[in-house]
Amino acid sequence: MDRSSSQGTLVRTRLVVVCAVGIVALVAAWSGAPGVVPPLLTMTALAAALLAAVSMVREMVHGRFGVDLLAVTAIVATVAVGEWLAAFVVVLMLVGGEALEAHAQRRATSALSRLLSDAPKTAHRSIDGAVVDVPVAEVAVGDVLVVRPYEVVPVDGLLVTDTATFDESRLTGESVPVGVSAGSSVPSGAVNGTAAVLLRADRTADASEYQQIVALVSGAMSSRSPMVRLADRYAPWFTAFAVVLGAVSWWVAGDPRRFAEVLVLATPCPMLIAAPVAFLGGIGRAARADVVVKDASVLERLAAVETVVFDKTGTLTLGRPTVDRVVTTPDGPDRVRLLQLAASAEQYSSHTLAASIVAAARTEGIALCGATDAVESESDGVAARVDGHEVAVGTLAFARRRAPESEPLVVAGGRVVSYVLVDGRPSGALVLGDPVRPEARATVEAIRAQGIADVVMLTGDAQSTAEAAAAEVGVAVLRAECRPGDKVSAVRALTRRPVLMIGDGVNDAPVLAVADVGVAMGARGASAASDTADAVVLVESVERVAVALRIGRDTVRIARQSIWIGMGASVGLMLVASTGVVPAVVGALLQEVVDVVTIVASLRATAGPTSAAGGGAPVRIAVPER
Repeated sequence: MDRSSSQGTLVRTRLVVVCAVGIVALVAAWSGAPGVVPPLLTMTALAAALLAAVSMVREMVHGRFGVDLLAVTAIVATVAVGEWLAAFVVVLMLVGGEALEAHAQRRATSALSRLLSDAPKTAHRSIDGAVVDVPVAEVAVGDVLVVRPYEVVPVDGLLVTDTATFDESRLTGESVPVGVSAGSSVPSGAVNGTAAVLLRADRTADASEYQQIVALVSGAMSSRSPMVRLADRYAPWFTAFAVVLGAVSWWVAGDPRRFAEVLVLATPCPMLIAAPVAFLGGIGRAARADVVVKDASVLERLAAVETVVFDKTGTLTLGRPTVDRVVTTPDGPDRVRLLQLAASAEQYSSHTLAASIVAAARTEGIALCGATDAVESESDGVAARVDGHEVAVGTLAFARRRAPESEPLVVAGGRVVSYVLVDGRPSGALVLGDPVRPEARATVEAIRAQGIADVVMLTGDAQSTAEAAAAEVGVAVLRAECRPGDKVSAVRALTRRPVLMIGDGVNDAPVLAVADVGVAMGARGASAASDTADAVVLVESVERVAVALRIGRDTVRIARQSIWIGMGASVGLMLVASTGVVPAVVGALLQEVVDVVTIVASLRATAGPTSAAGGGAPVRIAVPER
């Protein structure tokens, strides 16, 4: 049993015991033995005070003062003046408040708890036709696993079965099931369809995507925000005010019961439960928006952000270049043949653009030819013999080394060109672009609408390519041709802080680490557990960054409001009680009302929007190069 579960069980046990004592006291009073009631309730109250005192000492050892002092003082004071019924009501309200707080925390963290509870604990390993259940941590790379219908895939793997369908909504946000064929990757956390399938593990559990997400969630749930510690620090001052007010009331009235009447309204529950419940609610709301924050304090930093910095590739753009256009020369092969020859040569290249060219041909149903004598020039191009022709595909410089008469092609900004030579002659070109995410411009506008004026883009791309993307999404400040160290220097030089940096969580790791808040965009697999990012967006949608900023602001605002609502109500009631018009028993009941109001106010952090929308138009700038 984990710590939170054991604490919840202890809270429920205390509530049951106190309620049982109350029932016994009522039965005794009605059965003609009222003399039993005062000592029974007094002993229960003092026992509760002793337990609270122990908790108080533990808090003081950790440098936190005043958390339980008021409760102990109120119980002892009411017992000392003979208000044993009021003392018991204080105890009943305290354990009831603890139960309400535990319920509020369970509600606030329900989205995260569901994710944790769904994490696979065992896997079905197939050995010589037999199926053996093993702990998921014991799965090794290469193991063949059986995934039964509607089960969660335990580790990342490759499909062995011919075809299958998986629900990847918890990972991608896409509700439509995904069809997968043999040899394709299947991420852990996906839910199998209606038929059992075989999967070959290609990652261990701790390196698999879903387990990495679960690790992030576990850390987020156990974190303690600095604002919660700030709420703890209110307690000594609040305690001092209550004790002084009670003492003055006692001195003015000459009645020690006045001191008890003030103290029963001064329990510290409102200020101590407001911030934790609000922040847990904010974490749960972020999880519903497909954003996992690693620490509750991240929400505070999100609330204070003054500058937002975007990486371009894979963040503001899709990060997947596509062939926009095939350009042919008058004396060269036609469009289909040119794409066939180029893709047949590029299938032997490891370049990102090569994969896009091959994918374009396959999408159009063009059969690729076999190639021989393939030679790749790193980041420059590839040459191969295809179907009896010498084919070369690459940059303008690569093409000119083989055909000096090659001419540059002027294309829209943000596009790159792969030039194609057939038998040593310029025969055409393939124009590729990395499309801007459709929601990118609306995301930038939503960020500015929250009062963040400074939005910056940093990228390793060429200046003209960067300018085209920046204009399309509405970012005016940019720095292009940045190496990782240049991005770090640029973020450190920003003066309006805190700075939020959004990157892909892999090559942007250094700058994510130096930013005040680092967000890994669309992270998958092991990159989702990058120690450099403070938060991870689990789906391929940059709009969640604007939503995360709004959640941070809402959470901090609600936490502060709830703290002051609880404290203000308690102070007001204490002032009224100091006049002697509120009996101790009534005061104890009123304090519980304050606790409930505070919890309800804090739970507002769980509600709110979790999505946004976007759009934009391109700007054309000349960019010739691969």
